[in-house]
Amino acid sequence: MELTKVQPVFRAERFVEARRDIQPLLEKHWKEVAHYPDIHLNVDWYRYVALEEIGALKIFTARSDMGQLLGYAISIVQPHMHYRQSLQAVQDVLFISEDHRGFGKKFIEWCDDRLRDDDVQAVYHHVKVAHNFAPMLERMGYELIDRVYGRRLETCWELQRL
Repeated sequence: MELTKVQPVFRAERFVEARRDIQPLLEKHWKEVAHYPDIHLNVDWYRYVALEEIGALKIFTARSDMGQLLGYAISIVQPHMHYRQSLQAVQDVLFISEDHRGFGKKFIEWCDDRLRDDDVQAVYHHVKVAHNFAPMLERMGYELIDRVYGRRLETCWELQRL
């Protein structure tokens, strides 16, 4: 697949500015990466608003020069529970539309610079096994710190009730 060469414009945005544009891309994102596709996407938009109201939500976007949303990075930023003196960012979602990929490294570096400007001390990204961009993160200086494992607990019968 040939990628469209668009020079993205990176922006820090407020939730109210970005939500309408993020929502349709989020559906594509979920379809591409959901490990449990039977657990349907049902975003808690009110929690995003609440996080933004307390200053704990950072939304960064990549847009075309015409304003079309090409990708987004959303992080939860707050003091760590074990190191309350340390402001840390945990990636919630990171996505670039399939037909515009190729600027991910530049976008992440830009986001990291904005987080650094906000006195964030550490940034964490989770990486799907099936969509592994860890080699790029490692080239950028990120380190493998944790591995996350998941396990479904409900039975097929319980799934049918949902």
